[in-house]
Amino acid sequence: MKESTRALLAKVSTATLCTALFKRGLRNQFIQDVRPLNPNLPNMVGEAFTLRYIPAREDLNTIEVFKDRSHPQRKAVEECPPGAVLVIDSRKDARAASAGGILVSRLMVRGVAGVVTDGGFRDAPDISKLSMPAYHQRPSAPTNLTLHQALDINVPIGCGDAPVFPGDVVVGDAEGVIVIPAHLADEIALEATEMTAFEDFVTEQVLGGRSILGLYPPTDEQSRTDFATWRAANGR
Repeated sequence: MKESTRALLAKVSTATLCTALFKRGLRNQFIQDVRPLNPNLPNMVGEAFTLRYIPAREDLNTIEVFKDRSHPQRKAVEECPPGAVLVIDSRKDARAASAGGILVSRLMVRGVAGVVTDGGFRDAPDISKLSMPAYHQRPSAPTNLTLHQALDINVPIGCGDAPVFPGDVVVGDAEGVIVIPAHLADEIALEATEMTAFEDFVTEQVLGGRSILGLYPPTDEQSRTDFATWRAANGR
């Protein structure tokens, strides 16, 4: 991902990105039912690095597996590239944790841009205090081993009903997380930036008492003229 694209995506909302993707026929890129542990952090932006869980088979998923340095969960934490987002397919099951505070802290220290699971995190109060964005369905104290078996890293997954391919661009804000197909990231970032400027103008006008009719969308020529004047005055 271009650094210019990353910078643009850091300033736009997932709602605006959803609209830009919808215009291209992509309706299911928003990860359902995940929430930020700390909604006050800046936008999360990074390329997807994935971890996939399947239902645990008890004889293969004992506490002893964590001694294996090639365990997929451990490898994902140590190999997720700096600037990337670790996206975890936990089958939308938050009854057991996808990871905990120590592993998420390790990701943060390694320079990872964020972590997302459609399950839950244990040590959620600790994770919420970290400077790295983290998103989950809800807190979950039991270890992942009780229900989830880590199987693959950096393969296509589903997370909260959204398809996630390695290298897709993941953006999170206070509302949630959206996945942008990698080949669309540059153009979506530019379009969303333009949309954000217009929506900021519209919001200012509406708060000042103006009707949305002819303004949103700008079907009146005067609205387009006013927007151009506003952009020039505000350097947008």
